[in-house]
Amino acid sequence: MTLTGKVVLVTGSARRVGRVIALAFAAQGARLAVHYNTSAGEARKLVAGIKTLSGADAEVFRANLLDPAAPKKLADAVAKRFGAIDVLVNSASLYERESFRDADPAVWDRQMAVNARAPFFLAQACAPWLAKSGDGSVINVADWSAHRPYVDWASYCASKAALLSVNKTLAKALAPGVRVNAVLPGPVLSPEKMGEAEKRRIADATLLKRLGTPEAVARACVFLAGADYTTGAELSVDGGRLIA
Repeated sequence: MTLTGKVVLVTGSARRVGRVIALAFAAQGARLAVHYNTSAGEARKLVAGIKTLSGADAEVFRANLLDPAAPKKLADAVAKRFGAIDVLVNSASLYERESFRDADPAVWDRQMAVNARAPFFLAQACAPWLAKSGDGSVINVADWSAHRPYVDWASYCASKAALLSVNKTLAKALAPGVRVNAVLPGPVLSPEKMGEAEKRRIADATLLKRLGTPEAVARACVFLAGADYTTGAELSVDGGRLIA
């Protein structure tokens, strides 16, 4: 796929990994739909930066993906603004820690809603536009821990495992006209308060003995958008952590 002029919706793109993904697509000449929920200032700053750096068209769209009605409203708003949707990147995610003893159904439901339910229904809402594109693509940002879960992140890991099932389901449902693939990041962006000793321990647990970068995830997303004979795949970007 040539990304110049294509419309790319990246959810959760105001901050962190989603922001870097949006910038990578903009650098390829894509038009960007920048989704956010609470980070309005950062989303607007990103759009301004995209227009300044690459000249690509970009716009902000707010949606709370906890709301079951939000996916369709978001897809409709993006299609109305740009007249097309060629690539959907489901990057928005909740990442909440909880011990097994203190597990809360509300935390479980929130993470399932944002991390698995919203990507499914966003793909459903975008499907007519993706099919019309002629080379539509959905990219789901999952996590290596969907295959090797942490005890104290049970609901998060379960939601990402659910997303991998959604990935396969969508690949079947949208074939042959739309490709659907997943990226499985490993340790590419540490929590802001994580100490250096903990970062070193995590890096040492990978085969490459180093932390990754959001840019590595973004490159994988751009690659999958153009991988015209790949669908239903899971691409690990984890320094070998999954098999270590």
